[in-house]
Amino acid sequence: MGDEKNLHLYDAVEDAPIPTYEEATSSRTFSRRGPQEVSDDAERQGLLGNDLATDSGSRRRNGYYQQPSVQSVSDEDDNSDLDSLVRDSEEGDSRQIMEEMEILDPESAESGGARRNRLRGRFSKRFYSITDTLSSFHLPKLRWPSISFEWLTSRLPSIPEEYRPGWAILARLFGLVVIISLVYLLVVSEIMPMGGGGFGQPFNPEWVRQQVQQNVDPWRIQENLQYITSYDHVGGSEGSFFLGQWIEGKFQESHMDTFTHEEFYVYMNFPKKGGRRVAIVEPTELAWEAKLQEGSAYNPPKSQTDSFHGLSASGNVTGPLVYVNYGHEQDFKTLKDKGVDVKGTIALIRYYGTQSDPATKVKAAQDAGVAGVLLYSDPADDGFVQGKVWPHGRWRPEDGVQRGSVALTNWIAGDPLTPGQPSTKEAKRMSKDKNPALPTIPSLPLSWSDAQKLLQSLKEVGEEVPADWRGAVPDVGDQWFSGHPDRSPKVNLQNFQDEVEQQLIQNVFGSFIGIEDKAKKIIIGNHRDSWCFGAADPGSGTAVMLEVARVLGELRAQGWRPLRTIEFASWDAEEYNLMGSTEHVEANLENLRKDAIAYINVDVGVTGEKLWANGSPIFRQAWERVLDRLEDPRQNKTLRELWDADNRSLGNLGADGDYLAFQDIAGCSSIDFGFAGPDHGNMHHSCYETFDWVSKYIDPGFAYHNLLAQMWALLILELAQEPILPLKLTHYTGALQNEANELVDWSKKHASDFKRENFQPLFDVIASSTDQAKTFHDWEDFWYGQVYGTGGFESPSLTVSRMAHNNKMAGLETSLLDVPRDMKDKSAHGLPGRDQFRHVIFGPDVSDSGQKGSVFPFIRDALLKKDWELAKKQVQKTAALVKHAFEHINHAQ
Repeated sequence: MGDEKNLHLYDAVEDAPIPTYEEATSSRTFSRRGPQEVSDDAERQGLLGNDLATDSGSRRRNGYYQQPSVQSVSDEDDNSDLDSLVRDSEEGDSRQIMEEMEILDPESAESGGARRNRLRGRFSKRFYSITDTLSSFHLPKLRWPSISFEWLTSRLPSIPEEYRPGWAILARLFGLVVIISLVYLLVVSEIMPMGGGGFGQPFNPEWVRQQVQQNVDPWRIQENLQYITSYDHVGGSEGSFFLGQWIEGKFQESHMDTFTHEEFYVYMNFPKKGGRRVAIVEPTELAWEAKLQEGSAYNPPKSQTDSFHGLSASGNVTGPLVYVNYGHEQDFKTLKDKGVDVKGTIALIRYYGTQSDPATKVKAAQDAGVAGVLLYSDPADDGFVQGKVWPHGRWRPEDGVQRGSVALTNWIAGDPLTPGQPSTKEAKRMSKDKNPALPTIPSLPLSWSDAQKLLQSLKEVGEEVPADWRGAVPDVGDQWFSGHPDRSPKVNLQNFQDEVEQQLIQNVFGSFIGIEDKAKKIIIGNHRDSWCFGAADPGSGTAVMLEVARVLGELRAQGWRPLRTIEFASWDAEEYNLMGSTEHVEANLENLRKDAIAYINVDVGVTGEKLWANGSPIFRQAWERVLDRLEDPRQNKTLRELWDADNRSLGNLGADGDYLAFQDIAGCSSIDFGFAGPDHGNMHHSCYETFDWVSKYIDPGFAYHNLLAQMWALLILELAQEPILPLKLTHYTGALQNEANELVDWSKKHASDFKRENFQPLFDVIASSTDQAKTFHDWEDFWYGQVYGTGGFESPSLTVSRMAHNNKMAGLETSLLDVPRDMKDKSAHGLPGRDQFRHVIFGPDVSDSGQKGSVFPFIRDALLKKDWELAKKQVQKTAALVKHAFEHINHAQ
């Protein structure tokens, strides 16, 4: 076990230095900042020093883990690569300064256009550092008439010598006048409306929307993704750190007003070189050992992440092999009913099925007494049965491996050792033993080519399995067998790994400050870490987010300012149980509950052409406005037409994205969306998920990436620049009514003894809340009449009322949190047994569905326990909080 003195470094680029942006994209169209060029803030903290330490055979550098490479390379070569990155950065900074001082000519290889863009970007950064109220402004060049000094002095009035000021004083006074005039003009141009926008906005909101739609560049998204996928970047690794620094540089190029980052120290695990093994050890005639490795995804090869499970248990176990289909609790029951005892066995389980979360598969196996778990991707689900496989198609090849986390996010999100508090160095940590979120048995992911040998070894051993248990692995036969504890071959599963209790991770932020209410903010999030190259998850979302930031930055450079702050966030270690975002929320909980208006998340941005969206029903109006403005690039219809034709609506949020902590812990209304392909057709968590895979088979021409960027930017503008937030509480109460009806139907199946009349308090409150929501929105008609009926003039008192109205809308979901209301309240709060989650309307599902969402989770949890008295209390608690939230929204005027 590591400690804070020996922090792991997972070097995702051990065999080759991290490429510059130009090297990754083979383009010099415009200047970019590569990951080796670390921010001044990072340099001051010494994050790129060269000190090295060793522990348990792994190598560490300044808190970031270094991957045990698939290929061999000497430590000396590796160190020189990273040293060269630092030297290149320092030399580049020195050259930059000398070029700007015109001491040194720019490199001849750089085009004039690139140099102009680079210098313009540097000027903008330095200009904005003087004051956040100054917008870009260009003075015309002054051309003075040609006048001789003698002619000018001959016409000056005669002044006695003792009263004549020195020319130095006159020059200084003239310079002072020029500076004051310039500052005055800049401040006036920043503050005063110049484009008819009103409400302190320099530009008309409709013009701004048109600009963001017109200025999205698909080729920029493409080049962003090409760089992002040029090296692997597992959470907590140097690859993730360098990518974070590059993203911060892109934020700076986007003329953002503020930049910052934060660090946490979380529990993580990494594969140890030589520590993984899966082998048939008995009988000796069947002796065999799995490859446990994917082929090279790039030519020439690049360093690739080993195949492993995040937050899995370490161990070395041997037992008879059994096959358990998708690993659902019902599957284990089926084997038990057939007389197959799985205790002490090694279970071979397929990914997907009704229980899609790998963590719940491992938990079901653990509960059944299994000694170890092997998870594999069957070609029936995501391989050649579905279509052509890589490199000829989008589907998983025979050696493709699906990595992932096996922590139970629906029990504890974020660092499982510090639930409810941020993972600082000083935080009190619970033991990982008997932790409700962590498995106690080892597990590893396999390709179907490795699983094939295991399935073949079970021929005619145990019970023949049902037809729907049979996958499509070749050469296994028309009959598949379960195996038997007395007759199955024995398999050794070894999973030794580096476990670090305080692994350093870093989140990166940049903001456009609001001009009206800068404390209130819309948060835009995407995680950057991936299990390997991450072209879709999360690279497609990251590449689009950076383009959205650039487009808004172009507007910012022209003087545009949002009414409310827009904060961009790049999360680290999302793949490890949503660590980066959850720790951020726990560290900033009170401020987020007070000031966060909305959280907009995009993770896997594009894997196909089918639009999907999950989120709070409060976003329905803003979402439909955006869909009305956009057309599908393949069909001659608007996205709204396609959305309505499929009778679609916003789905419920689950537990598989960075929105979880914002929605269910902070009470910040959240939404998550993207474009999906066919089920399981996204090469999930494989190293074959590369730039070429996306550009050839997922989105040729990046048309849907382009559309996603427009959609994301427009939704941001709906929330950041509209005088009245387009959040509809009537849509919220309508959704509550539908969900309450579904809850009753669900209870008939899962809790038939709980009487229908016990739900009546909830239905009564929802009905009264619907009326209160309608009354609340009536005030908006009054505001529009007052303001637009008088030519767009808003009085100061009306401005105060409007901002209070917005704050009540944004604070609705915070009011739906089960939290103490005063210092005297010492009662228990949060979901019983899962008290990290506080939202009484939305929460992660506790059942075996894993990462799905649950509506009215307090009530459902009690009903699943068949505790009818507790269920009645939870109905009353939920109804009371809904009543409280809606009783306090209406204006006094």
